[in-house]
Amino acid sequence: MSEGTVVVEDVSDALSEAREDVARFLLSYKFAIDTLMAKVNILNEEFRYTNDHNPIEHVNSRLKSPTSILEKARRRGVPLDLESISKEILDIAGIRVTCSFVSDTYTIRDMLSGHEDIEVVEERDYVRSPKPNGYRSLHLLVRTPVRMSDRTVEVPVEIQIRTIAMDFWASLEHKIYYKYAKSVPQDLLDELRAAAETANRLDETMERLHDEVRELGDRTQEPLPGPEELRRLPIADELLGALAKRVNARRTD
Repeated sequence: MSEGTVVVEDVSDALSEAREDVARFLLSYKFAIDTLMAKVNILNEEFRYTNDHNPIEHVNSRLKSPTSILEKARRRGVPLDLESISKEILDIAGIRVTCSFVSDTYTIRDMLSGHEDIEVVEERDYVRSPKPNGYRSLHLLVRTPVRMSDRTVEVPVEIQIRTIAMDFWASLEHKIYYKYAKSVPQDLLDELRAAAETANRLDETMERLHDEVRELGDRTQEPLPGPEELRRLPIADELLGALAKRVNARRTD
């Protein structure tokens, strides 16, 4: 075997190993998203069937592409190796939870941070202290363990929790900045800030109305769900029948 052949094989082996390392690196972030999404979905299901109010409206996630990760690393002057990127680029994986009311954002925050395997590394509260442009949202940087085949890694995930109104405003702002390549005319920036204040007033009004309705319900002591409402739950008919018999038996005792 010639020296040139050995060099080619060495390069090929190195490239193959590098591809495997990158794949495992990205998979660890995907698995972290999967783990946290499962926890959020469990909360969502629990609230749907056991509470009079579900604070979760929508949940979505995103994983930055390798190209996007490299572009951000170059902009920040981060060395292009996986160890440096994992330490410096902390928003590779992200989850967004959209809620109905402002108070819901903190309810979700408290529930997620209560998990033993979720470490809150940083919290940025743009709900109470919005950005100058009007942006509001609750940002959490968390770490969660991901168990790979040969090791356990602590993976950072950014969680954004916001109301529907906040999310609508943020989506519109993103589209405007994209359309104008971040050089947005001042009059549009002023309108965006005004729209952010309008969205905030809407959130405050909806929160107040929600509280009033909830207080009214507490005073009237609404009855528990009847048979028709219970049938809408995903509970086996046999179990419902057994429970009904036990209730009837108690009534006749």
